[in-house]
Amino acid sequence: MARALLIDFGSTYTKVVAVDMKEGTLLATATALTTIGTDITRGMEEAVAKIKLQLGRGCNFQHKLACSSAAGGLGMIAIGLVPDFTVEAARRAALGAGARVLGAYAYELTLAELSQLEKEPGDIILLAGGTDGGDRKVLLHNARLLARSRISVPVILAGNKVVVPEAARILGESGKEVRITENVMPELGELNIEPARETIRQVFMEKIVEAKGLRRAEAFVDGGILMPTPAAVLAGARLLADGASGEGGIGELMVIDVGGATTDVHSVAAGRPTRTRTIVRGLPEPRAKRTVEGDLGLRVSALSLLESAGKEQLLRNTDANIDLEVLIPRLPTELGWLPGTPAERALERGMAVTAVEKAVRRHVGTLKEFCTPTGQYFIQEGKDLTAVRYVLATGGIFVHLENPGEILARAFVQNQNPLILQPTSPQFLLDRDYVLWAAGLLGEIAPVQALHFLKNSIDWRKEAMARDCHGSDMKIPLTN
Repeated sequence: MARALLIDFGSTYTKVVAVDMKEGTLLATATALTTIGTDITRGMEEAVAKIKLQLGRGCNFQHKLACSSAAGGLGMIAIGLVPDFTVEAARRAALGAGARVLGAYAYELTLAELSQLEKEPGDIILLAGGTDGGDRKVLLHNARLLARSRISVPVILAGNKVVVPEAARILGESGKEVRITENVMPELGELNIEPARETIRQVFMEKIVEAKGLRRAEAFVDGGILMPTPAAVLAGARLLADGASGEGGIGELMVIDVGGATTDVHSVAAGRPTRTRTIVRGLPEPRAKRTVEGDLGLRVSALSLLESAGKEQLLRNTDANIDLEVLIPRLPTELGWLPGTPAERALERGMAVTAVEKAVRRHVGTLKEFCTPTGQYFIQEGKDLTAVRYVLATGGIFVHLENPGEILARAFVQNQNPLILQPTSPQFLLDRDYVLWAAGLLGEIAPVQALHFLKNSIDWRKEAMARDCHGSDMKIPLTN
């Protein structure tokens, strides 16, 4: 039997999944606390031992692949020219590569901004600016400032190709590590972010793995730590939507991943207007898009979730008499906390509903109405996802809480505004075994088998997700 072992080094837990490659089925799963503070292989070995206990200690694995979000994952700074154009293009490249964008800077960096960058440069700086043959001044100014700084993280140059060699020389002569890739915006309004994504991934594998203390784990897996975990999730979403080598996918979809620190939303969809008389404004949207909301987590970011949503909204979504000011401040420091009482479980659900509601609203596009002598028109910003059929829930919160469909249903119903372009009648699916990331990893070497595995791990049953919400008349939409 050909088996694959897939590992995710998370910030809190290390997850391990064993897959039967021939049948595309899950063999076993296990978790252990991530031991990033000492030796990360200890947590991995504990989880792998649990797998072998389930399968028999004599079992062998033909493939061993890993991703990681340990020690905060991959943090990046995006620097560009105009906020709505090259800065946004750089930000999208970073997010698509599985990074957390710690900051985005436009125009010429000031000394105050440089000082801020020196305090928190992240793991990689993505330096863009200017279309090809366009503005030269800003990119060179920013390269000179970075060259004189105390910043030591790798700098990826993805700007005006005419001045990139000069910027690379300036940075290189000051001892900075520089990588050159294609311009993220070669023409005004034209995105070219895939080369930057791939360069970010290469730097992650070569440099960030060592900085995060993951080098010892690399000896156990094939080809090193392949990618950040969010990139593996997005890869799994693309595989499920688009299929592989003659094996069809399920079509356009949205993925919602609620975690302790962030809520990530992924969409694999064109996002073109579905209404007539609609004018699209802004940069072209990538078909595979990821957004990360760092203020919408259930543990590390619990206080910022309360601040962002407000006490009134959180209590409304919780439907329980609970003192938010007493419990929520505990959560950022008690990462292993699990709800024990009915009121605590209600709070967990309410926080998840709130995180989903706000994260989806930020991810999808919006419409603005305006009238002309010839009639009513709309301006669309972002992706129109109203026709997307499937919404897949992934992450521990959906696996472990009762009635996961209730979380999605409440969030989507509360967002029902015709000017918010979220899916209008989605079928909710559950990543039952929490393996979307694992399928994304396996897809790197065996896409068809990974797709079979993923399809087998999704709960397609309506009854698995369908419940009345708190006894109300609101039902979960299941089909178009």
